[in-house]
Amino acid sequence: MRTSDFFTKKEKIEIVTAVKQAELNTSGEIRVHIEKSCKGEVLDRAAYIFEKLSMQKTELRNGVVFYLAIQNKKFAILGDAGINEKVPADFWENIKTTMLDLFKEQKFSEGLAKGITMAGEQLKAHFPYQSNDVNELSDDISFGK
Repeated sequence: MRTSDFFTKKEKIEIVTAVKQAELNTSGEIRVHIEKSCKGEVLDRAAYIFEKLSMQKTELRNGVVFYLAIQNKKFAILGDAGINEKVPADFWENIKTTMLDLFKEQKFSEGLAKGITMAGEQLKAHFPYQSNDVNELSDDISFGK
């Protein structure tokens, strides 16, 4: 199975809609990246993808990547320096726990959408939408091999 086939068309729309909704209220940027497998440490791979997607190039360093390796059942959430300076130390772990509960029920798109919404709420609190805000990065899901 190709990674792009992991989610149905409806589920992909649900995830992208969650990204768009979260970004409506913030200058932060959220990306979702799905791969078949992750060899090695999931946070290292997420950091590589973060850079590959140019997440570190946002003006306020407020990008977040949700990384999911479907075959290995590994996932990570990685926020840039601007966000990590402002959110509580356990912030990403709380989101991961919420997502994992849904993943255990095979509700992957729902888990991602919930995590994206939770991240968006914090982004809104620390990086509110500005009238001159531009969408710096694509809202589409990116797929690896």
